[in-house]
Amino acid sequence: MARKAGYTVIAGLDEAGRGPLAGPVVAAAVILPGEAGLPGVRDSKKMTSHAREKTFGLIGREATAVSIAVVSHAYIDTHNILNATLEAMKRAVLALDPQPAFLLVDGIQPVPVRLPQKCLKKGDQRSMSISAASVMAKVYRDRIMRQYHLLFPEYGFEQNKGYGTAYHLDALNRFGPCPIHRLTFRGVR
Repeated sequence: MARKAGYTVIAGLDEAGRGPLAGPVVAAAVILPGEAGLPGVRDSKKMTSHAREKTFGLIGREATAVSIAVVSHAYIDTHNILNATLEAMKRAVLALDPQPAFLLVDGIQPVPVRLPQKCLKKGDQRSMSISAASVMAKVYRDRIMRQYHLLFPEYGFEQNKGYGTAYHLDALNRFGPCPIHRLTFRGVR
């Protein structure tokens, strides 16, 4: 669609970490060359952890540009998760080199930058560049959460990545929130 309109430098954007009770939200922007085919790359939620890790490197090698932006739990608590997500996407776009001429955004909210863009519901299932961004954001965030697990092992971040699993909720009841919990989220308060 964007290529048919004459755009050649198109960035796909997606995020990981809107729903968890702890940790940052991470956005990725990916520019792929032409009609790039990336074997095995699709919506990160439909891939195994091993497959995501494997394709993370492939995307990094094959993409024209990749940018990843992290917005902290504190920013989320201050500005809300939607604004934090859009801020992460904005930062990812602005850090791309080269700068894109057009954005394909997963979801329904446009990124607050002055670039033409198209929001796509289920974009990570419809666009290869958004799928690639989905993988990059998810793998990067998972790696962050595994590091946080080393600091706060009682919450099980290595397994739950900050999502509200039964184990995580039980740990919150027993220990209270740790320094990376989103204090404004239901389940943490």
